[in-house]
Amino acid sequence: MTTSPSTEALATVAAPSARAVVHRTQGSTHGPITRLMSPGDLGQALKPFIFLDLVNFDAQHGQTRFGMHPHSGIATLTFMAQGDVHYADSTGQAGVLPEGGVEWMQAGGGVWHTGEPVGDRPGQGFQLWVALPSALESAPAFSRYLAPSEVPQVGPARVLLGQYGSASSAVEAPSAMTYLSVTLAPGERWRFTPPAGHTVAWVAVASGRLLSSEPIATGELVSFASSEAAIDFIADTDTRFVLGSAVPHAHPLVMGTYSVHTSADALARGETEIRRIRQSLRAAGQLG
Repeated sequence: MTTSPSTEALATVAAPSARAVVHRTQGSTHGPITRLMSPGDLGQALKPFIFLDLVNFDAQHGQTRFGMHPHSGIATLTFMAQGDVHYADSTGQAGVLPEGGVEWMQAGGGVWHTGEPVGDRPGQGFQLWVALPSALESAPAFSRYLAPSEVPQVGPARVLLGQYGSASSAVEAPSAMTYLSVTLAPGERWRFTPPAGHTVAWVAVASGRLLSSEPIATGELVSFASSEAAIDFIADTDTRFVLGSAVPHAHPLVMGTYSVHTSADALARGETEIRRIRQSLRAAGQLG
């Protein structure tokens, strides 16, 4: 059972817990995107979380458009803490994801989607990929879009996926996992107590500086030692970060270009469906 989180002034609490940091990365940055985790690197250690991009839109980088592209075998969750994003996908959904909303795209057996920022004001957010279990990796694709008012909050944490304290995401997680967006003021302390069995845990800092067993700077992702122990955090400055915890994904990661499956056969089925959807989109004039 998840223990409800608490937030206290730094002066009234003990030092952070010593749950060790075992991986640390600043990823690789190309224009507005910093890739912090991929299926071929940290995704192997942190699965079912297998991919994470930190996205920063600003006038320096110009308008960034992701273009229509495919996935299968995974789900993607896009959360923009700042800025709005236009989306469209091959299930027929299209619209604007407002700042603070959640886009959940469960690719399953195959899907195509696209996105781009709305307007020219700065934007910042994360896109996460989640590996699907074998029972869902070839299921029909579907998407869910949550308005900011539909994303529950417990203390400083917004529940993007899974359950935390008394709150649950409106998106049904494909396996046992929790994904939170947390905002702390300077000197504020927050304790995360994982649900039972959640031995995978990591955080990625979008802005500010976070203290745990080690300092964590803006743009860094760190993972913690495999354990169900609570993790304490203290914000050194105004700090915004995301945190993931989960029961470890029990399957291998079999990778295509845009797809990750549990077996070569499932990957072949997904890539076949991706090709079929591409032909359909081209016939409809929706893909060059």
